[in-house]
Amino acid sequence: MPAELTNGSGRATRESEPALVSGEIRCALTGRLLSPEEAYWAPPIITTRQLLVTLFRTVFTAPGNLGQVLLGEQPNVPYAPEARQQLGSKRSAEQLKLLVLLLVIAALLVVPIIIFIS
Repeated sequence: MPAELTNGSGRATRESEPALVSGEIRCALTGRLLSPEEAYWAPPIITTRQLLVTLFRTVFTAPGNLGQVLLGEQPNVPYAPEARQQLGSKRSAEQLKLLVLLLVIAALLVVPIIIFIS
């Protein structure tokens, strides 16, 4: 569930500091309403699928922006303190998925070369 920060008018905002936010703050993971004092601010979870889709779209539509997509800093989003363990688990799972995907791609590139050389 994406972070939802709304100001008094109901329009979404993208503030990264609790002192700058006026209105509702919702946990990006659970959707629970939070106060600015209890919110845990961290970068958003990016799934492997979201990363791959964004990379392919950027490569084919605006390759010049690839550096910004890969190296740009993500704005922090609020999380509930009790969701911190779940957040860590989700981040670890996404990192493992990406690692396995990269290893499979490396194997697909290396195995034919080894077979061709032998």
